[in-house]
Amino acid sequence: MESTTQWRKSTYSGPTGGDCVEVADGCPAGAVPVRDSKRPDGPVVTVGAGAWRAFVDGLR
Repeated sequence: MESTTQWRKSTYSGPTGGDCVEVADGCPAGAVPVRDSKRPDGPVVTVGAGAWRAFVDGLR
């Protein structure tokens, strides 16, 4: 991903940030890039928006 990509974590991460999953906003419709916050320069997995939505809904 480009260095200008804006990544975000869950608001449940707490003030210290923690080790969590980050997602990027503003990508082409239907794509959700996901990465590990411990390794920001590591691999990025891109999943479909529907699959991501189902995953998040399953966590709730």
